[in-house]
Amino acid sequence: MGAKNCPETPRQKMINMMYIVLTAMLALNVAAEVLQAFRLIDASLIHTLEAVNNKNQQMYSSFEQAYLENPAKVQEWKQKADIVQKNSKEIQDYILQLKEDLVKYSGSEPVGTENPYDPERYNLITLNGDTLEIKKEDDLNGTSEFMIKQKKAYELKEKIIAYKNSLVDLLGEDEPDLKQTILTTLETEDPKVSGNPNRERSTWESMHFENTPLAAILTVLSKTQIDIKNAESTILSYLYSQIDAGSFKFNKLGARVIANSNVVFQGEPYEAEVFLAAEDTTQQPEIYINGRQVEVADGKAVYKVGTNEPGIFKWSGLIKYKTPDGIFKDYKFEQTYQVTKPSVTMSATRMNVFYKGLDNPFDISGGIPKENLEVEMTNGKIIKTGDAFVVKPTDLDEQGKRTTVTVYANMNGVRKLVGTTNWRVKKVPDPVAQVAGMSGGEIRKERLQVEDGVMAILEDFDFDFKYKVTQFEIQTTIQGGYVDRKLSKSNRFTPEQKEQLKRVQPGSIVYIGNIKAVGDDGSTRDLDPISFNVK
Repeated sequence: MGAKNCPETPRQKMINMMYIVLTAMLALNVAAEVLQAFRLIDASLIHTLEAVNNKNQQMYSSFEQAYLENPAKVQEWKQKADIVQKNSKEIQDYILQLKEDLVKYSGSEPVGTENPYDPERYNLITLNGDTLEIKKEDDLNGTSEFMIKQKKAYELKEKIIAYKNSLVDLLGEDEPDLKQTILTTLETEDPKVSGNPNRERSTWESMHFENTPLAAILTVLSKTQIDIKNAESTILSYLYSQIDAGSFKFNKLGARVIANSNVVFQGEPYEAEVFLAAEDTTQQPEIYINGRQVEVADGKAVYKVGTNEPGIFKWSGLIKYKTPDGIFKDYKFEQTYQVTKPSVTMSATRMNVFYKGLDNPFDISGGIPKENLEVEMTNGKIIKTGDAFVVKPTDLDEQGKRTTVTVYANMNGVRKLVGTTNWRVKKVPDPVAQVAGMSGGEIRKERLQVEDGVMAILEDFDFDFKYKVTQFEIQTTIQGGYVDRKLSKSNRFTPEQKEQLKRVQPGSIVYIGNIKAVGDDGSTRDLDPISFNVK
């Protein structure tokens, strides 16, 4: 709705023209005939004000009736109309009180309520219904004192600005032409200075109220009241038209089914909404997906993407649809879908083992995205690093009676138990002592003499866990049948042990015992002895 929909009536044009002419004449002389003309214009404006007010009251009654018939449909627009009514009454009451205060300031007193429209007298009906007889309609000093020096004109301007802004705010981002109509109707800008740049700049207040007789000011205020009523009428007509502006006309119906989730756990209900969708085949909506406009056919667009990686993915968009009033309405939407790997879970029923003191890698498969999983355990803790889990048991549990791993999945805002398993917790196996990669047997003397010491090796153990020998003792038989013992406090042969091995004769037995080793977890293990037959 624009300015073309709210044209001025011939009567209004005539009033505006007379107001301009008479205001110009004041600059020459405030003659009795001029004052009489202002009285006539003001009386005409008052009658026009009452007519526009009656029209607006009929609009408010229409809102009330429409709301009673369909509250859900009308509520938004009636609430806005109520705001307009409240703000309009406040500023109208303010102007009427301003008129009363101005007339009294010029020396008039109430004369009662009888014959308020006596043509022989120039009267003002107050906010309370009293009648003031205007006796100094040519007063110039009192009006300037009251309106300019006491800043009543400035206060009036601020209230007009606040009022028109309240109307514009109700329109939101729509109807730029209608906004401009309201702003123009209630114009409060200062007049532009032309000609001599040194000329003192005039203001809206001084242009309308400085050195102006009382009769002219009352006429200006009456015109302002009509402008406000006209702006009120314009916005009410627009708001009422919006009640049915969004009532779309559709000519095709179809069934639609929307599931609450594309992934459903076993044992959980599958739920979907089934409804009747309406379509207007005479026009196609504009559809934007992830910020890009897409092709529309039969009122629908297709969103299709590859699924190269598992996980939960979101996409969103906007549907723009033209209302019967010609305004585009925006309807936003957002959707989520889940991509899962086709997979199976395999496990050996007797190999559920964790090792105390180790970071035990733990994996969960089955098609549920890892970011949706929560894993808890007794007898230890589970740490998630990226998509992987690490289990750190606290105590040994050889029978697997106190160590339970529980897995939950968060899907569609619901936390659901998806699995529980029991695990055994064992200590890391003892390593095997080795020399030259051998744990006993035959060995050539030359090979034995070039080795540096004894190693502790974990055989067939997949974890990155190491032991280091901290002591061992070598026993050999010397001449006379005596046993020669040499001790090392590390994993390396001592010089004495190297000399001992040099004296060993082929066919002799080298026995290595009292072997101790410390693991990465700080635990100390006693290893089985090893022996070699020297060749």
